[in-house]
Amino acid sequence: MTASPATLGAILLAAYLLGSIPFGLLLGKALGVDVRRSGSGNIGATNVARSLGPGAGIATLMLDASKGALAAWAGRCLLGPEGAAVAGCAATLGHVFPLYLAFRGGKGVATGLGAFLIVDPYAALAAAGAFLLVIALTRRVSAGSLAGSLALPIALFLRDSPAAAQIAGWVCALLVILRHRDNMTRLLTGTEPRIGERRG
Repeated sequence: MTASPATLGAILLAAYLLGSIPFGLLLGKALGVDVRRSGSGNIGATNVARSLGPGAGIATLMLDASKGALAAWAGRCLLGPEGAAVAGCAATLGHVFPLYLAFRGGKGVATGLGAFLIVDPYAALAAAGAFLLVIALTRRVSAGSLAGSLALPIALFLRDSPAAAQIAGWVCALLVILRHRDNMTRLLTGTEPRIGERRG
């Protein structure tokens, strides 16, 4: 990756701002619901689905994944494979800490997945497989998200992906884990809702 600091900074800023777009919140407001005041209060696909139904949840998932993929694709076009990794990571950071929402965003799972489908699709599919398998076993989306986030950097390492991709994978995994702290507490105490259950 060869780029001037100004060029690299502009790409990272653009990727971050793209990742900051709160599609779940915007979709909810279009349907008359502020998802920040419903369910878990999160703007991601799981809470949107819980608050507005599966169709809205799927739409949020696709939109959030698309912004990660678009950022990584643009980074690849401009700076090569390393550019895809850093731009995808910046978009995920934007989703988790969005400028537009006072840095209180989603959990980064869909945006990170979309980014790594461009960075290393095989590693991303391995992470998605871990995500789905753990959900099937536990019926808890948070458990699947944690499993998928940890599977991603491991898959990148096993595939001997470029260093930039491996570092970005670990950064994204740590972001997801950080945003799931409350979920991890509830998983340990057995109070984390399963799919179809409502929070008390």
